[in-house]
Amino acid sequence: MRRVLYISGTRADFGLMRRTLLAIDAHPALELSVAVTGMHLSEQHGATIREIEESGVSIALRVPVPLERDDGAQMARNMAAMLAAFTAHLEQARPDIVLLLGDRGEMLSGAIAALHANLPVVHVHGGERSGTIDEPVRHAISKLAHLHCTATEASKERLVRMGEEPAHIEVTGAPGLDGIVEDVSMDRFAFFAQHNIDAARPVVLLVFHPVHRNAADAGNEMREVLGGLASPERQIIALMPNADAGSGAIRSALEQAAQSGQVRCLTHLSRPNFLAAMAHCDLIAGNSSAGIIEAASFGTPVLDIGERQNLRERGPNVRHVRAERGTIRDAATELLAHGRFERANLYGDGQAGGRIAQLLADYPLGPELLAKSNAY
Repeated sequence: MRRVLYISGTRADFGLMRRTLLAIDAHPALELSVAVTGMHLSEQHGATIREIEESGVSIALRVPVPLERDDGAQMARNMAAMLAAFTAHLEQARPDIVLLLGDRGEMLSGAIAALHANLPVVHVHGGERSGTIDEPVRHAISKLAHLHCTATEASKERLVRMGEEPAHIEVTGAPGLDGIVEDVSMDRFAFFAQHNIDAARPVVLLVFHPVHRNAADAGNEMREVLGGLASPERQIIALMPNADAGSGAIRSALEQAAQSGQVRCLTHLSRPNFLAAMAHCDLIAGNSSAGIIEAASFGTPVLDIGERQNLRERGPNVRHVRAERGTIRDAATELLAHGRFERANLYGDGQAGGRIAQLLADYPLGPELLAKSNAY
């Protein structure tokens, strides 16, 4: 039986991987455990480790890191602390596979630790572009990984151009699409009534995270976004940002807007509730990858704001604008007038979890896989 260790640091990555992780856990040839760190262990960010515990998967390691400071230096120090903790665990536990998702520092620390422990690294969602710090981190993880599960053919082609061996790249689709429609358990009126929102009026779901190189301007950007979205007939539900550099200023701007009644702020939504919010809102605004990848499965109009996702592949339901209130106001009005788009998603067919689990069970893990070198 192959033992798989998945590293998780945020509500977002666990929610995206939940069905895949349950498929791995249920596979007769695989045994799953999770190393938990980052925002999962922070009360300020919702203590979302509870969702991992409720899922029933085994938690092998907890690595708390300080999140009070929201600057790049603290992010780097936290990565160093995670690297030390992951290294110690891998040295002792020796899983057969280390599974990583996306582009966050937790995943990069895990990739470095696993590579030096001579353990196979499987990377999900490699080969994608964004144009911010996420992109070089994602590509760095890809260069440290041994096996790749990409969401699209274009992502696979980028990895090949980066020198990754084509035989080590599988197009599985995006795991966050698995069960995405079925997991919405409430209709529009029931969901919004739960949050004291009038379902008969337009609802905007706002998810806006800081961009590392623009961290000093994050508060101003958030105020521009709020100013552009503000309208007497609209209701705004805003999720608090992640813990990256600049998040404190975004939180402050959201809290001020909440005090004035401009928005309703939530620290966290469980995965089913977040999917319901995406399915039933009239517009998604901000810079979360959920708007680029998952929202298309609901046909929800998306206003992608600023630089964080500006180079990602996207469907016709997504409109990209700068973080300027006038531009945001005009684009939001146009998208709300358009209404819902056709439900079509270029990121996959919702069957990624089974493909990834079977790949982890079957793929040869011999010395040739661990011998990393450029294929060109």
